[in-house]
Amino acid sequence: MATAQLSLSYGQAFVAPERHRHRSSMSVHLPESTLLGAKGACALISDSTSRNTNAKQAGDLSVRGFIADYFSTPDHWDIKTSATRVLHALNGWCYSQSKHLDEGSYVASLSAMVFRGQEAHLFHMGDTLVFRLRGAEFEQLSHDHVNDLGGYRYPSRALGMDASLEIDYLKMPLKQGDLFLFATQVAQGTLMPSEYVQLIRQDASDLDAACERLTEAAIARAQSRGYGAEQFCFQLVRIDQLPDEENDRPGKVYGDLPIPPELSPGDRLDGLEVQAVLSRTAQSRVYRVRDVLTEREMVMKAPSPELSTRNAYLEHFLLQQWVVERVRSPFVVRVMESSRPRRYLYYLMAHVEGETLVEWARKHPQASLVQRLDIANQLGKAIQALHHRDLLHQQIHPGNVLIDPHGQVVLIDFSACHLREVDGHKRSRRLVNQVGLTQHTAPEYALGDEVGRRSDQYSYASTVYWLLTDELPYTLTPDRLRSHTDLEQLSYRSASTRNPEVDPALDDALRRALDPQRSLRYRRLSEFLHALRRPLGEERQGRRAVPRMFREPARFWQGVAGVLLLLLVLSWLLR
Repeated sequence: MATAQLSLSYGQAFVAPERHRHRSSMSVHLPESTLLGAKGACALISDSTSRNTNAKQAGDLSVRGFIADYFSTPDHWDIKTSATRVLHALNGWCYSQSKHLDEGSYVASLSAMVFRGQEAHLFHMGDTLVFRLRGAEFEQLSHDHVNDLGGYRYPSRALGMDASLEIDYLKMPLKQGDLFLFATQVAQGTLMPSEYVQLIRQDASDLDAACERLTEAAIARAQSRGYGAEQFCFQLVRIDQLPDEENDRPGKVYGDLPIPPELSPGDRLDGLEVQAVLSRTAQSRVYRVRDVLTEREMVMKAPSPELSTRNAYLEHFLLQQWVVERVRSPFVVRVMESSRPRRYLYYLMAHVEGETLVEWARKHPQASLVQRLDIANQLGKAIQALHHRDLLHQQIHPGNVLIDPHGQVVLIDFSACHLREVDGHKRSRRLVNQVGLTQHTAPEYALGDEVGRRSDQYSYASTVYWLLTDELPYTLTPDRLRSHTDLEQLSYRSASTRNPEVDPALDDALRRALDPQRSLRYRRLSEFLHALRRPLGEERQGRRAVPRMFREPARFWQGVAGVLLLLLVLSWLLR
C-alpha cells in the first residue's frame, strides 16, 4: 500500500508597472518524490528597496540561489543546518559582490519557508511578511526588521547587508488545510486581518484568484490613502496533504552511514574496486578506485576508522563534499557522483593523472622562471575560485598541488576547507590545528589570532617562494611559533639572493604577501596575482632596482666586518 506524501498548492499575484523597476521575487519549489522526502518543499519571497538600482537582480538572485543551493546540500543534514549554511554562504557572496558595484547592491529582505514531513521551518531576515491562516485565525509569523530614517523605512537586517548574518528561525507543526501568505512590506497596514481572511476564503480552491483579490484590495486601499500602489506581491501556499507519520523521518545523519573499514588493493566497496592506497593519515584514508560498472577511475576519500566516535570531525568531513561541489574551476578537483547508492561514509573525486608540485620540482630543477610563474598563476586562480565562494582552503602547500601531463594545476585536499561564517575564524583555526600545521601555514593559526583570506594568501605566497627558490622565506617556520614575541624572529630572506632571476619588484611582492602581520599583506589576492603576472623584463615605471645591500643589510654589514677584520690582521702581520 502506497504511503501518503506531502502535497501542496500555491497561487501568486503581483503588480509592477513598467515605469517602475520590478524589485520583488517569489517562488515555490516542489521537488521529485525522493528529494521531497529528504529536503521537503520550499516557498520564498524576496524584496529590495526602491532606491536600489540592482533591486531586481538582488531579489531574483536570493530566491534562485537559495533554491539551487538548498536542494544540493547533503541528505544527512537537517533542515536548519542546510538552510542556515546556504544562507550564510549566499550572504557572504552578495556582500562581497556588492563592494564591486559602482551603484546599487545585492541587498534584499528574504523569507524562506521549508515544508518537510509534518513541520514547517521559517528562515527570515528583513521586512518581508509571512502569515498563517488556520481556520479563522490569521497570525503574522515574521518579525519586521526595519529602521525609520527621514520618513523612509529601511530594513535593519537583510541578506547581503553585512558580512555577518542574523537569521530568525521558527519551527512549527503543520495541519492539513493550513494556508501561508507571503507578501512584501508595502502590504503592511493596507488590509485588516479580517479582510485577509474574508478575501482568501471567498474561493479558497483557486489560490491565484485569491491572490488577485488581495492585490486589487490592497491597491484600492493604498490609493484611497493617497500613497503609491506599486510593487504589491502576494503568494499563497496551502497544505493539501501531510505524509504518514511513519514516513516522516529526517534525512540520514552521518551516524547512519558506517565508516569504511581499512581497504587494500583489490578490495571492493559499493561497486568500487580499490586500485591503490594514496594516503593514510590520522584523519582520513584516500584510495584510487575504479567503478566496475562504468570503468571510471576516481579517488575515494573516507574518514579514518579510528574516528568512529569523533563526531565533530565527521560532521566536517561531510561538509567537504558539499563545499567542493559549489566550486566550478578547472584548477580545483571535481567531486564525482557514484553510480550506486552509498552504504558507507565517503565521497568521490575525479582522478587526476599527474604528480605533486614537490615531485614536479624534483624532476624539473632547470625549469625556467616563466614556467614556475605559470604554475603559480594557475594555483592563484584555484584559490580565487574558492574565495569567490567565500571558502578558505587553509592547507595550501606543494603537497596539495597536482600538475597533470599538460602542465595544468589542480588544487586538491579539502580536509581543512571552511565556509566562512560569523564565528568562522574560531572554527577555521580549530580545523587547521586538528589537521596539522605545515611550514607554509600562516603565523596567525599558530598564535590563535583571527584568520581569513589573507591567511590563504600567506600560504600561497610561501608556496610560490618555495617554487622559485627551493627554500622557505623564514628560518623559523610559522608552524614552530609559540608566542607573539617569536614574530620578531621572522626576518624575510630575499628571494632574489637565492634565485637571481627573481627581480626586485617580484621580490617585493613576495615580501609583502609573506608579512607576518596579516593586516600588512595585500588587501586582495588579485593584487598579488597582478604582481606575479608582470612581464619579467618590463620597466617598473621609473622604479629603480633596489641594491642588494638594502635588500640584505645583515649580509652586507657582515661582509664589511669581515673585510675590516682581514685588514686588521694583515696590518698586525706587516708591522
